[in-house]
Amino acid sequence: MAAKVHPQVLPSSASCYFTSKQETFTIWMKSLVLGCKGCTVFDAKGQIVYRVDIYSCKCRDEVYLMDFKGKVLFTILRKRFKLSRFWEGYRSTATEVDSKKPGFQVSQTLRISRGDSPCEVTVGLDENQPRHYKIQTWDSSKSTCKIVDQFGGLVAELKRKKSTCGVDLGSDVLTMVVEPYIDHSLIMGVFVVYSLINCKM
Repeated sequence: MAAKVHPQVLPSSASCYFTSKQETFTIWMKSLVLGCKGCTVFDAKGQIVYRVDIYSCKCRDEVYLMDFKGKVLFTILRKRFKLSRFWEGYRSTATEVDSKKPGFQVSQTLRISRGDSPCEVTVGLDENQPRHYKIQTWDSSKSTCKIVDQFGGLVAELKRKKSTCGVDLGSDVLTMVVEPYIDHSLIMGVFVVYSLINCKM
């Protein structure tokens, strides 16, 4: 039986991840903890930067996006209101999770065809001017999906990862490219919700 790795709270000084250049990540849709679902995320140098460990189906209503040390970046909660369901991501501070100010909210939109469900995303809920993103449905012919802003501008793109020889590494190995000046920890939190909604995690 695998031991649980209990998450720790991330210091506020390291809670945001912005760079002035495009960042590329490899997402392996597996947890490093035996018997868990989740994902492990590597940067361009092959170092682990994010991880999600889900110990059982009962844990899906509260999921933690952590750094490689197990420090919490976002606490992701599934909410219910009447007949609707949505997810909220709460950024962790040095001492606690601010449950009054979610950093983002994801709601599932109506599925009109087979495949993954598109999602509406509101980010910056802890600021005065929230922004709206949309997760476009997975393109099975190109094995890609995109996160775009309210004007249609690209925020991040996901696709199946291929080796340097062009060999597809499988459906559980993805490449995520995040555009400059975007908080990629927040984008990773949104991706986690998208994966949960579409039963990929």
